[in-house]
Amino acid sequence: MKSLSFRSSVPSIALALFALSSACEPGNSTDGAGASDNPGGNSSQGGAGGGGAPGSGGNPSSGGSNSQFMVGPGGNTPGGCMSTGDEDADMDGFTVNQGDCNDCDKNTNPGAIEVVGEDDGTGGGGGYVPVDEDCDGTPDNPPEPCDTGLALDSSNAEDAARAMELCKHANTDQEWGVVAAQFVRANGGAMSSTQQNGILPNFGPNVPPRGGQSMFSISSGRARIPGQPGACGSATCVGSGGGTPPSAAYPQNAPGCDISDVINDDVALELTLRAPTNATGYSFDFKFYSFEYPDYVCTTFNDQFIALVNPAPMGAMDGNVSFDSQGAPVSVNVAYFTICDDGSCPGGSAEMQGTGFDTWRGSFDDGNAGGTEWLRTQAPVEGGSTFSIRFGIWDTGDTALDSTAVIDNFQWLATGGTVDLVTEPPPPPM
Repeated sequence: MKSLSFRSSVPSIALALFALSSACEPGNSTDGAGASDNPGGNSSQGGAGGGGAPGSGGNPSSGGSNSQFMVGPGGNTPGGCMSTGDEDADMDGFTVNQGDCNDCDKNTNPGAIEVVGEDDGTGGGGGYVPVDEDCDGTPDNPPEPCDTGLALDSSNAEDAARAMELCKHANTDQEWGVVAAQFVRANGGAMSSTQQNGILPNFGPNVPPRGGQSMFSISSGRARIPGQPGACGSATCVGSGGGTPPSAAYPQNAPGCDISDVINDDVALELTLRAPTNATGYSFDFKFYSFEYPDYVCTTFNDQFIALVNPAPMGAMDGNVSFDSQGAPVSVNVAYFTICDDGSCPGGSAEMQGTGFDTWRGSFDDGNAGGTEWLRTQAPVEGGSTFSIRFGIWDTGDTALDSTAVIDNFQWLATGGTVDLVTEPPPPPM
């Protein structure tokens, strides 16, 4: 491992890595397994999305019933569908006696997430019909935000999940939500909460949360901004020490760039989640900052942020789902490293202010640092399945020049269609 006193600077190498846009088209279905008919956005813990309308034969009953019912053609239910108490006509894992209020639509059951659409403003509904997807008796009532008043230094890993809008806990094997949460090291080994993770109300005055009132932060130094207890005050703060990579495939670097096989000061949050039965994917927003930029672009020292998913979706890089269209994992080499404190980057310097990356300096720092714009990773998931996602970060090659990531706005995607694995800037607010 290179010591702090032997790190050498190399010229900045501009990597022209541009991500390709991707679009998801909603799917249609007549067998109860496909997309909703109603337009709308994504479903989230407290956000808005697109709902699913029943067929023209009638609305589903609210809250479930033991009586026989029939739903007519149209929407995403087949004509003439009939179901009684202990049948599971739509094969979604729930019967009428288990609370399935529309056993003709596999997107509607107590294990589904509520999907909320929007009126077009004309007063006529704009084609949207509220539906009670989760069968709790009330259409269009997603969970309320849950990240107000969380402590900066909370040792409860479920608070970290709440900070990114993962509010619901899966209390049974038929409920969706957070199954388990724990602070770990990059390889999944046990680790208690430290100042390398934190729950922040913002990342400086120009980087507010993307959802709710808080965001989760992990750092190879200190997950704090100036003025908070435990803030680093320097470009380098040693944390957890020498670590073990998640597998032999790590650390990763951009194509054509060498990388050290040594990691230090690694920290991670591992979440075990169960997807709603009507989900086809999920997304989360994040930003990555590093004192490595720009002097150590494409060197062996590139610190890395990962989102390691198990089981991994098709297209993941050794389980990691956050990388750009050129295959560069999240480090100073990623295509979206567009903000810097000297104002020379396309995104300017406003989102550096008040982060510490604009003022803290160290032995190997020449006065510059940089970060990405907000990015969104989306990935496919099988409805009702259980999987884990490990958000991790580390110093690569030595312990010098820290990096920090903030993560927020986790959403379940439940509006049908194919969800592609992609990381790119999110669309601008409506």
